[in-house]
Amino acid sequence: QWRLVESGGGSVQPGGSLRLSCVVSELPFSSLTMRWYRQAPEKGRELVASAGAIPIYHDSVKGRFTISTDSSRKAVYLDMTQLKPEDTAVYYCYALRRGGDYWGQGIQVTVSS
Repeated sequence: QWRLVESGGGSVQPGGSLRLSCVVSELPFSSLTMRWYRQAPEKGRELVASAGAIPIYHDSVKGRFTISTDSSRKAVYLDMTQLKPEDTAVYYCYALRRGGDYWGQGIQVTVSS
């Protein structure tokens, strides 16, 4: 059974940093496009970052967040720096391949003083 398991969320003060991790199992990692989405309270889900030769970022996180992958660990990471209260959301790992897509269960990130 495939799984996308996120870790690394939590609470941090404004200006702080967090690293989210997502480990993929039972899916061919080399065939996947890996992304991070987030959903803030009472808002729709939005794309935060998409991995690739030229990563894509939401305008609000450019210069602060970095997406990376490690194929040997079948993992995708989201390094978040200079965190702001508006970054507070549930963050979801997402994998896309021909014929299907897959979501992680989500992990809470809270930025508050």
